[in-house]
Amino acid sequence: MKHKIWNLIQEKIEQDGVLHSTLIDPDLTFQTLNKIKKMIRYSLEAGTDIVMVGGSTIADQISVDKTVKGIKEVILENGYNVPVIIFPGNINAFSKEADAVYFMSLLNSNNLYWIIRSHIIGAPMLKVWGLETISLGYIIVEPGATAGFIGEAHLIPRNRKGYKIAASYALAAEYFGFKMVYLEGGSGVDRCIPPEMVKYTSGFVDIPVCVGGGINNKEQAEEYVKAGAKNIVQGTFIEKNVIKDQGTSLKEIIEAMKSKVG
Repeated sequence: MKHKIWNLIQEKIEQDGVLHSTLIDPDLTFQTLNKIKKMIRYSLEAGTDIVMVGGSTIADQISVDKTVKGIKEVILENGYNVPVIIFPGNINAFSKEADAVYFMSLLNSNNLYWIIRSHIIGAPMLKVWGLETISLGYIIVEPGATAGFIGEAHLIPRNRKGYKIAASYALAAEYFGFKMVYLEGGSGVDRCIPPEMVKYTSGFVDIPVCVGGGINNKEQAEEYVKAGAKNIVQGTFIEKNVIKDQGTSLKEIIEAMKSKVG
């Protein structure tokens, strides 16, 4: 099916009200594949719905392929139906072993490369591979962290005027035909995106709003669900905690956020 993974995402949102995504950095210079496979096993047991593979810093194609293959091995061995979706940091971050790719544009970048030019280079390769693409409008909010620096983002301010700016970017993305928008605060930041910004944005558009960056506890995740987010993304939290506590804290977060739907 041409839109198999997108259809799965829509069905899961319809069923559960919100998704949880585990974001894995494929940079094997700072973590081993064995560690990644352990993190995935505990994340799956905790109830994650999607595994995203990508990062803001450059990882080579070989590392991305190895990471995706290793993750899919764990998923298949344990009998889960969880898609692996590439969250590309650049044109060398794809893998034909993945189930789909978020074909994303960093809408508030000051550099056209991150808005459209890199996509022109990467699109023909994805067509040859036959990899499913899911269009995603990527919007970086203060403080932005590495993603904001690498992507040369004109960061969205965290104040009330910023709420309207974020929502306007999201609406423009919807009108361009993007299937989802992602409000990104930056990996490991100490200040999450204000729930009020998520609420304003989700109330302004008819496409799913994803949120990520510095989400470390169930209270934060619950607030985003109540604000209308349809996909909660965690990466740094998982790197720091799931092996240490065998996924118990992640399970608490996922169960809590799904209990707040409706």
